[in-house]
Amino acid sequence: MSSKPAIGFCGLGAMGFGMATHLVKQGYPVTGFDVYAPTLERFAKAGGTPSTSLSESAKDKEYYICMVATAQQAEQALFGSDGIVKSLPKGSVLYLTSTVPSSYAQSVEKKLGDVGRGDIYFIDAPVSGGAIRAADGTLSIMAGASEAAFEKGKFLLDELTAPSKLFIVAGGVGAGSNMKMVHQVLAAIHIISVSEAFGFAARLGLNGNDVREHVIGGKAWSWMFENRSVRTLKEDYFPGASAVTIILKDTGIITSMANLVDFPVPLCSIAEQLYITGLNKDFGAQDDAGLVRLWTSEPVASLAPLSDEDKNAKLELVSNLLNGIHLCAAAEGISFAKHLDVPLAQYYELCVEAAGGSTQYKEQGTKMIDILEGKQEQQGASLSSYRDGLKAAVTEARDKKIPLHLGNGALSLLEQAGKEQSLGSLLKLYSV
Repeated sequence: MSSKPAIGFCGLGAMGFGMATHLVKQGYPVTGFDVYAPTLERFAKAGGTPSTSLSESAKDKEYYICMVATAQQAEQALFGSDGIVKSLPKGSVLYLTSTVPSSYAQSVEKKLGDVGRGDIYFIDAPVSGGAIRAADGTLSIMAGASEAAFEKGKFLLDELTAPSKLFIVAGGVGAGSNMKMVHQVLAAIHIISVSEAFGFAARLGLNGNDVREHVIGGKAWSWMFENRSVRTLKEDYFPGASAVTIILKDTGIITSMANLVDFPVPLCSIAEQLYITGLNKDFGAQDDAGLVRLWTSEPVASLAPLSDEDKNAKLELVSNLLNGIHLCAAAEGISFAKHLDVPLAQYYELCVEAAGGSTQYKEQGTKMIDILEGKQEQQGASLSSYRDGLKAAVTEARDKKIPLHLGNGALSLLEQAGKEQSLGSLLKLYSV
């Protein structure tokens, strides 16, 4: 008999399965609910207790984690006719670890009171890090809740996170979801930039393996490029590890919030349109690394290697493309975070080594934050080299009739930064 408390868990998808089985390995008795029977069978083999009833999975569970895909799914799981909330014992802790709008997380807290379950301690705790880190218990978690909720429920968040990767965000319920949303600004742009870069490279005649080696060893690195490029090269899209519909949902949360608060997110808006294009081509259930097929139908690893001189010049164009996109993505994410009163030092610490990380974010992010917080004069570093390098990539693409959606969007931002060409002038484009 385990001395650790019993846990209820709803949503055994790629990340949820990893989180739930990690808790099983740590000695927690975990009862898991999912609508997909084969997943429940896998969960049982991993040592969990499968359940086909939400209410039964919540019975006598002092701690319950809801890890579904959308706010709509969460609403049904929590408050539906066979819902979780009505079966939880008095004084239990409910964690919502899904990526949802902050307004939805706040509505859950209100509705708990409205249905007579104000006794439940609710923690808004979206996660980041992917299926492997979920299974290893090394996720990043952004959490917002009352002090009383954290006092009772923080230990379980500690079990699921890497050291120093649990971010307690001031502001209560909704603050965690806002932090996750502004992290996803970077993730949403970087994911589709991987496909744009590989598509551009393939149309230039570059072998994808050469592209990956060049990018991850240099300034154009991003966490998403290193992660997604493995699946791009293997064409591991069916279903892959992270469906297009997931990042489309997250991007929609960003653009909806931006519209609500009248804030410009031009690169996220471009990314959203590309995800919608992929959805309309029936790529929705497939891995987002497969969106390279919007640029080329040929496997990117199949092209014959070029001569060194030709290859190096073209690889530099790919790096220029990514550097410009990553720089502008950092400006967009940090500026939106500032607009929403997200703590910027905490935002930087979260993103720099998480799925939204990039070399450009690491090197320029602190400078951007210092400018926005008035700790550094407005000029900051010169952007001329970014603009000129990106312009060379865009010009080559134009000559060869290769679409560069994010590349052109980023170049437009750098051109709008004017003759000053400084970090300060780029950030001013987002001041509203």
